[in-house]
Amino acid sequence: MTSSEATLSRKERKAQRRLEKALKKNHGRMPASLSDALSGDDSLPLDSAAKEFWLKDLQNPLRVVVLPTLKILLSATLHITYYLKRLSPIQWRAHRFLQWQICFFMKHFVRPEANILILRHFQTESNLLNFVIDNSGKEGVDSVNIYPKEIQDLMVQTFVHHDQGILMTMRDLGKMDGEHWPIAEKDLSWKNWNPIRVDYSPAKKKWTQFLDFETAHELFKTTFCFWLTAKEYEAAINSFQFDHSVGLRIDEIIGAANFADLAYNRFPMILVGPTGLSYRFLMHGFFVEHAHAHLERMRAGIGLEN
Repeated sequence: MTSSEATLSRKERKAQRRLEKALKKNHGRMPASLSDALSGDDSLPLDSAAKEFWLKDLQNPLRVVVLPTLKILLSATLHITYYLKRLSPIQWRAHRFLQWQICFFMKHFVRPEANILILRHFQTESNLLNFVIDNSGKEGVDSVNIYPKEIQDLMVQTFVHHDQGILMTMRDLGKMDGEHWPIAEKDLSWKNWNPIRVDYSPAKKKWTQFLDFETAHELFKTTFCFWLTAKEYEAAINSFQFDHSVGLRIDEIIGAANFADLAYNRFPMILVGPTGLSYRFLMHGFFVEHAHAHLERMRAGIGLEN
């Protein structure tokens, strides 16, 4: 034992031996975990706070066993509910009760990191749509004003309104013919672009808040289907497909060729059902966050305050 090892505690010596063993197995380089690689990679831009919260959310142990089981069981219940709603001559709905359920669930059972990501999504998607609207050159297209800052705001700025935001925007924008695109950076309009602000802190965590983002979505997706009419639900799950359309419009506006490539959900003319909904939902969220981060970098580059 060397003199330097003698000064270390037993625990420290054990840790040092483990480190040396790991380095020896990896040709002298420190092995990296998946989390290390995800933290270090910023080739796809992402807001630093959103990235931090998502990485923390991914560490929830429930994802290992509980989440895969729920995906199998609750996908079956979702498909059954979906087809029963489509076949039923009576179409019931309860938007306000649905919103109350979602807010209660978020406040008491969903991890704060996941709640912050949900609140961020409403705001970031509103910014993307408003950017396209403001630079469309069209009159009479209403901006999207869904910016919930805390969970209680979702009782008014509902998930149904959120899904309708993209549908109404694409309807009102209409054809791209005759647009004077691309627009020089200095001439871009950011009139209805709002700073992201969430008045909710991870410090508020209750001991019952143990569900990560994906597990919470699996648990709630059948309920969401049950309390909407068949047409409302079909519109909601197909609104994701306009990600590609939004990306193409942003590309045309700024003269780029990368926003459309960020979109996983594509071709809105092909109507999709609930199969693979959870994955499409996540990819929609990441498209919005990545595209938003791209535009925030652009705003910073031209001296605008984020």
